[in-house]
Amino acid sequence: MWCSVAINRIGKPPLPKNEISLPSLFWTFLKVGSTAFGGFMALISVVQSLVVERRRLLRQEDMLDGISLASMLPGPVAVNVVAYVGYRLRGVTGALVAATAVILPSFLLITTLSYVYFRWGQMPAMQKLFMGFIPAVTAIIATTAWGMSVKAIGTLRETGIMFVSAFVLLNVGGFYSTLAVIVFAGIAGYWLFRSDTGLQGSVDAALKSTSPSRPKLSVLALTPVLIAPIAELSAGILAKLFVTFAGMSVILFGGGYVFIPMIQEAVVDGQHWVTQTEFIDAIALGQVTPGPILISAAFIGYKVAGVAGAAVSTIGIFAPPAIIMLIATSMLDRIKNSNAIQACLRGVRPAVIGMIFAAAVVIGSSAQNHWLSLLIFSTALVALLRFRIEVVWIIPVSGLMGLALY
Repeated sequence: MWCSVAINRIGKPPLPKNEISLPSLFWTFLKVGSTAFGGFMALISVVQSLVVERRRLLRQEDMLDGISLASMLPGPVAVNVVAYVGYRLRGVTGALVAATAVILPSFLLITTLSYVYFRWGQMPAMQKLFMGFIPAVTAIIATTAWGMSVKAIGTLRETGIMFVSAFVLLNVGGFYSTLAVIVFAGIAGYWLFRSDTGLQGSVDAALKSTSPSRPKLSVLALTPVLIAPIAELSAGILAKLFVTFAGMSVILFGGGYVFIPMIQEAVVDGQHWVTQTEFIDAIALGQVTPGPILISAAFIGYKVAGVAGAAVSTIGIFAPPAIIMLIATSMLDRIKNSNAIQACLRGVRPAVIGMIFAAAVVIGSSAQNHWLSLLIFSTALVALLRFRIEVVWIIPVSGLMGLALY
């Protein structure tokens, strides 16, 4: 999906201690992408559960570092985190496999729904499904934040950073508040923890081995440039779709919700690719399908140029930010042995956990004021905390409960 021919042979590091093959990596993230309803934080929660908690393929600290880095870079946070995880496990090829696998289910589903939509109209049953998803997603995010806090927060100073982060996000909100929280948490971490002993002094050899060389990353960075002429040869409208979505993707700081007005201006008022009503329906379908809301780009692309348009739009919106994420990750590897950086990250990690708690509150507040919402939320909490049921089963069951009982 992402020019696999061009970079299939790039970056093939030895497997880490808890090894995972590329087919297994693909299958793992295919499951994640098939069940991660509820936005970027829900997807990250599922990744956290599978990769860190169950498979123990990454350390808790590495996962939080990836979330922190993705929060400061353009594009969809969840897909950038997935690219980061794949890169950590199997280098550039792993990033390509993981990101493709996690996007593929939502791409196939929204393309199918787009066909149904433009042929037969809207699907009211989806709304009931989403009503069941919301309380379950709230439970997943809350338990993930709790598990992270137990493992990553050990001092009153870290606890304070977490609470301040959650308070700011809940009472101020917005991208600039999120960025400010990350920046000030890093500064606070530097001043509070730089003199502490026990900070990591070197990068693990396994992680060093996963950093591709600069030439390899340079080839990867040229991927969008290589895709554009291919689109131009296929059809002019495909090139236009790619350039439009790729251009927006590198300035989408804060995620899809923040930049919905920008996308609307480009595809409704600027290009006139979809009507206002169709754009709203595209956003709605992006919410009730698994994966990131920016998969709505596939709906718009489908309206313009069918399946090819959906594919090109999806590549345009997701690939450039993921490439930026990989380049930034390789730089993080080189400077991570700095005590100053370690102190900053020690401040950022609890801030990220606070942001996750805040996301649980915000998402939970959008649930229906109905006894069934509380029932689904409570059932999901018990299933996750007491019986350790896999997250991949929680969402579908909750959706069916919503469809049957709301």
